[in-house]
Amino acid sequence: MIIEYTGAQKLKGTLLFFEPIEGIQYGGKVVIRSEEKILNGKVAALSENVMLIEILGEPYGLDIDNLKVHFSGSVFELGVSTEMLGRVMDAFGKPTDERGEIHSEKFLPIGGSAYNPVRRAYPKDFIQTGISAIDGLNVLVKGQKLPVFSVAGASTNELAAQLVRQIRPSRKNGAVVFAAIGIKYEDAEYLIQSINAGGNFDSTAIFLNLADESSINALLLVRSALTFAEYLAFEKGYDVITVLYDMTNYCDALREVSSRREEIPSRKGYPGYMYSDLASIYERAGILKDHAGSLTQIPILTMPDGDITHPIPDLTGYITEGQIVLERGLQQKGIYPPINVLPSLSRLMNHGATPQHRRWSAEIYAAYAKAKKAEMLASIIGEEEMGEAERNYLAFGKAFEQHFITQGNEENRTLEQTLAIGWELLKLLPADTLTRLKPEDISEYLQ
Repeated sequence: MIIEYTGAQKLKGTLLFFEPIEGIQYGGKVVIRSEEKILNGKVAALSENVMLIEILGEPYGLDIDNLKVHFSGSVFELGVSTEMLGRVMDAFGKPTDERGEIHSEKFLPIGGSAYNPVRRAYPKDFIQTGISAIDGLNVLVKGQKLPVFSVAGASTNELAAQLVRQIRPSRKNGAVVFAAIGIKYEDAEYLIQSINAGGNFDSTAIFLNLADESSINALLLVRSALTFAEYLAFEKGYDVITVLYDMTNYCDALREVSSRREEIPSRKGYPGYMYSDLASIYERAGILKDHAGSLTQIPILTMPDGDITHPIPDLTGYITEGQIVLERGLQQKGIYPPINVLPSLSRLMNHGATPQHRRWSAEIYAAYAKAKKAEMLASIIGEEEMGEAERNYLAFGKAFEQHFITQGNEENRTLEQTLAIGWELLKLLPADTLTRLKPEDISEYLQ
C-alpha cells in the first residue's frame, strides 16, 4: 500500500516547504503528485518546524492545495549500465537521444561512497590528451583532478569537445564521461555533434543539462555522471576520464538553491559550504589499490570577469592538483588553444613524466618566461634597441606561440611530436643558455 501525505506549506521555486514527518531521512527520495502532474524530489533539510523538499523537475502547474507526497524510504539512486556508453542522457540518466531505453544493471546512490585514503594508490601514469600545452608542460596523470580555468570569449566549447574526442588512457578498456552543466542549446548541439564525429563516441557517455532547466537538475547531473563513472571505474575496471563543463554554472545553481533556502550567504553570495560541496565532487577521483580501474577528472570552469581569485576558481584550486589557464590575450592573437602555460600547473607532473621530459619542460618554461619579459621590454623601448640575447628570446616566444601552443582543434599530437617541436624551438637559443638540460640532452637533440 502506498501512503501519501498532505501538509504542503508553501512552494518557492523548486523548493517545497512541508510539515515535518517522523521517521523521514535526510536525502530520501520522494514522489510529488498534484492532480495529473507527478515529479520526483528529495528531502533537502529537516527541522522541528519544517521539512524542505527539493523538486527534481519543473514545478509549474503544481497545485499546492491538492498536493500529496509519497516518501519512498530510500535515497535517490541512478540506474547504471555499460549500455549508457555511446548515449546522451539527462540528469536522471534517462536517454534523450531517441535511441531507445537503457536497461539498468544495478542502482547506485548518487552521493557516491567515501573511500578510505589508505586504499588509494598514488597517481603516476601519463595520460595523453593530444594537446601540446598540456602533454608537454602540464602533464595529466591517471587518477588526477586537473581543472581548466577559462575566460569569457575563449574557445572553451572547442577545447572541451577536443578533450573528450582525443583523451584516452593507454589501456584499451577506457571511457570518457562528459557532464555538460547549464549550457545553452546551441552549445549543446555543437558539443554533441563534435564529440560524435570523433570516432570514439561508443566509449563516451554524455550527461546533458540545459540552461533553461531547474537549478536542482544541474546539482543532480554532476553526481549522476560521477556515479556512472565510478561504476565503470571501480566495478567494471575501466580507466575513466570525467570532463565536467561548466562548473561555474554548477556553483551558480548552488547559490540559487541556497538563496531559496534562505541560507546566510558567504563570499559573492555563494553559500559558506561551497568548499565542502565542491570537495564532495572533486574527491570522487583517484585510483583504488584493490581495483583495476581509475577515475580522472577534468573540471572546466569560466572565471567570472576573468578573476582567478574569485571563489569558484579559488576553492577549486585548493582542492584539485593544479590548473590549466586560458587567456583572452592569446585568443585575440588567433592562438588556439589559448593556454597560458606560465600560470598553468600540474602538481603531479613529476610522477607522470620521465626525467628528461621534466628537464625539457623546465627549459621551455624558463625560455618562455624570459621571452615574455623581452616582449614587455620591446613594447617600451622598441625591438631595435634591444640586445641580441633579448631578441633571441623574443623570437623564441613568437615561434613557441605559433608552433607549439597553436594547433588545430582536430589535431591530435602524440607526445613524441610535442617533444620534437619543443626541441626544434630550443635550437633558436644559444646552447650555453640552456642550463636546465644535461650535456647529453644537448648533444642528442640540439646539435
